[in-house]
Amino acid sequence: MVVREVGLRDGLQSIQTILPTDCKREWIRAAYEAGQREIEVGSFVPPRLLPQLADTADLVRFAKTLPDLFVSVLVPNLKGAERAIAAQADLMLVPLSASHAHSLANLRKTPDEVVAEVARIRAVRDAAGSRTLIEGGIGTAFGCTLQGAVEPAEVLRCMQALLDAGADRVSIADTVGYANPAAVRDLFGQARKIAGEKFCCGHFHDTRGLALANIYAAMETGVARFDATLAGIGGCPYAPGASGNAASEDLVFMLGGMGIATGIDINRLLALRARLAGWLATETLHGTLWRAGLPKTYSTAVPTPLAAHTS
Repeated sequence: MVVREVGLRDGLQSIQTILPTDCKREWIRAAYEAGQREIEVGSFVPPRLLPQLADTADLVRFAKTLPDLFVSVLVPNLKGAERAIAAQADLMLVPLSASHAHSLANLRKTPDEVVAEVARIRAVRDAAGSRTLIEGGIGTAFGCTLQGAVEPAEVLRCMQALLDAGADRVSIADTVGYANPAAVRDLFGQARKIAGEKFCCGHFHDTRGLALANIYAAMETGVARFDATLAGIGGCPYAPGASGNAASEDLVFMLGGMGIATGIDINRLLALRARLAGWLATETLHGTLWRAGLPKTYSTAVPTPLAAHTS
C-alpha cells in the first residue's frame, strides 16, 4: 500500500504560514528517511496566487537527489506542465473538477476545457521526449459546496475523457468531505471497471471525520495508493468547507494495525509531525494518533511494501 504525502502542496496551499524552503527540505528528507517514497512537493502555479508554493522548482531539484523517491507536482495548465517537464518531475497531477461551478472558480475552465488542456500537455510531453507521467485528478467527485450534487455518471465521463486525452493514469478526490463508504465503494468500483490499474489513487478529506472509513471502502475495490497530509493539514482555497485531509500518521497507523505494509516507520513519522507542529505553531493541525499515542500492543515493525509507482 502506498501513502503519497501531499502536505507540501495540498497542505501548505491552504494555510497562511509561508514555510521556509529549508524547512520544506527537512520535511522531504525526514519523510524519506521515515520510508515514504512518493511525495508531492509543490505546484507550478503563479507565485502571486500561491506564494506558499513559489519554491516548487527548488524542491523538485532537491527531492530528485534522494534515491528512488517518486516526485510529483500539481500543474494547473500547459505552462505549469512545461515547468514540471523542465524540472524533470516524475509525475504531474492535472486537476479537473467534476463540479462545473468549482471548476470555474478553481481553474477558470470547464471540465471539458481541462480535458482539452490535458491533450495539449500530452502532446508537449511526448514531443519533448519526457518521461514525466500525467495524472488526471478528478476533484469534487462526491459533491461540492458551490454546486451541490455531482452525478457519478459525470465523474466517470470525465475519467474516460481524461484517459482518451492521453492521461497516463487517473485519480478521484473527495474535495469537500461529502463522501461516505457506500458511495465510495460504488463509485470506485465503477471507476476500476473503466480504468483498471490506470485508476491509481484516492484522495479523501476528513472534513466530516470519514476519511479513513472512506479509504477502507476504496481499498475494498482494489485501490492501493492514497494521498494524505502530515497532521491532516490542507484543503482547497476555492472550495468553502474543504478543511483537512486524511492525516498521514493516522492512515499509516491504521494500515499497520491491519498488517498492511507501507514501508513507513510510524515513530519517525510522528517525530516529523512534532517538528511540523513547531514550524506551523500558529496553524490548526489535525489527526488523532499524536494525541493518544501508539497502543502498547501495536507492532512498530516496518514490513517492505509492494512496488509503488508502476501503475
